[in-house]
Amino acid sequence: MSLRNQNWREVVKALSKLGFILKRQSGSHIILEHRDGRWTVVSRHDKIKLGTMKSIIEDIGITVEDFLKLI
Repeated sequence: MSLRNQNWREVVKALSKLGFILKRQSGSHIILEHRDGRWTVVSRHDKIKLGTMKSIIEDIGITVEDFLKLI
């Protein structure tokens, strides 16, 4: 499994396993927040671009390998 072409549903599911909850949605962007203050934005697209995925992982503060284990 790689970071390329991840579905937004799978990304949101993986983030919820880490304790992130839906804060709000603005158009095609889902804002998820953790109770410790971390937050990130997930584009609601069937295939999320690689650069966007890297930004999401950087926002939540885990490694790529740890994220891939959640999916």
